[in-house]
Amino acid sequence: MEFVKNQTGSIVVLSIIMFAGLLYIFVGNTAFDRPFFSVQKCQGQPSTAKDSAELGDELEIALSKASMANRYVIIAVMNEAYVEGDKTMLDLFMDGFWLGEDTQSLVNHLLLVAVDQTSFERCRFLRLHCYRLQIDDGTEPEGERLFMSKEYLNMMWRRTLFLQEVLKRGYSFIFTDTDIMWLRNPLPRLLSADDTLDFQISTDRFNGDEWSISNPINGGFYVVKSNNKTIELLDRWYGRRNSSAAHEQEALQRMMHEGVFGELGIRVRFLDTRYFSGFCQDSRDIKAVITVHANCCRTVKAKLTDLMAVLRVWKMFKRAAANDSLTYAWPEHLACINSWKS
Repeated sequence: MEFVKNQTGSIVVLSIIMFAGLLYIFVGNTAFDRPFFSVQKCQGQPSTAKDSAELGDELEIALSKASMANRYVIIAVMNEAYVEGDKTMLDLFMDGFWLGEDTQSLVNHLLLVAVDQTSFERCRFLRLHCYRLQIDDGTEPEGERLFMSKEYLNMMWRRTLFLQEVLKRGYSFIFTDTDIMWLRNPLPRLLSADDTLDFQISTDRFNGDEWSISNPINGGFYVVKSNNKTIELLDRWYGRRNSSAAHEQEALQRMMHEGVFGELGIRVRFLDTRYFSGFCQDSRDIKAVITVHANCCRTVKAKLTDLMAVLRVWKMFKRAAANDSLTYAWPEHLACINSWKS
C-alpha cells in the first residue's frame, strides 16, 4: 500500500514537470518578452514610438473620434494664450456652441489641436477631442503670439502643414480660429448638395460676388474637401513659406491671382460676410449671421472684450426672438480698434 502511494506521488511530480515544460514551449516566446500584467499609459502621458505602434496612430485616432459620417472634422488650433485668465478665449469659443442655434452637437465633431502642453492639458480637462501638435523643434514659446511676430508666423505655417496631413488621410475639414463665435450651425450652407466645391474661405470684406478672386480672403475660417487637387494645393501653399509673402494668408491670395487654383481645377467659393462675418466687416443681418470672427484685431485681450460684447447682443436677440419688430446693431469694436495703437 505504501508502494502505491509513493508511485502515485512520483507520477504527480512527473506530470507537473512535463506540464511546466510544455507551458514554457508554447508561451515562453511571448510571455517573457513583456510583463504578464502590462501597464497602460494615462491619456495625457507622452508616448514613445513603441507605444504609438501599440496604441495606434494618435492623429488617426483623434480624427476618427471627431469625424462626422461624411468624414468632415471641425478643427481649431490653440495655444497657451487662449487658455489663460479667469475668462479665456477657449471658454468664450465654447460658449458660442452652447448659446448658438443648433450648434451644441457640433462639439462632438470638434478637434482642438494644441501647440503647447498647457493648452493640451486644458483641452483634456474639458473632455474634448484633443491632439498635441509639436511646433518646429518642440520648443514652446511662452505667452501670446502677436500677429506677424516670428512665433505667430511659425505657428501659421505649421498649421498649414498639419491640415495637409489631415487631407492626406482622407478627412475633409472645416477650419476655424478660436476667436470665432459660432452662433448658428453652418453645415447646411457649407455642405450643400453642390458637391463640386473644393474650397470655401471667409473674407475680410465681401465684394458681392462669391466666385470673385478679388475678395480679400481671411484664413481664420475655411472649408476644404479632401481630394488630390486640394492636397496638391496645400503642398504648394506650404512650399511658399519662405517666399516674399508677409504671411501664409497673403501667400494663398497670391496663388489665387497667379491662377494656381484654376491650374489645379479647384472650385473655390468666397463666403459672404452677411453669414460669415467679422470685425473687419460686420454682418448686416443678425437673423442670418452664422459666425462672428474677431479679425482686424491685434491682441487676445481686445478680442475677448469685443467678443463678449457681441455675445451680449446675441443673448438679447435670442431672448426677444419672438418680437420681429426689434432691431439690433453690433457694438463698435473699440478694444480691437485701440489694440493697433499699442
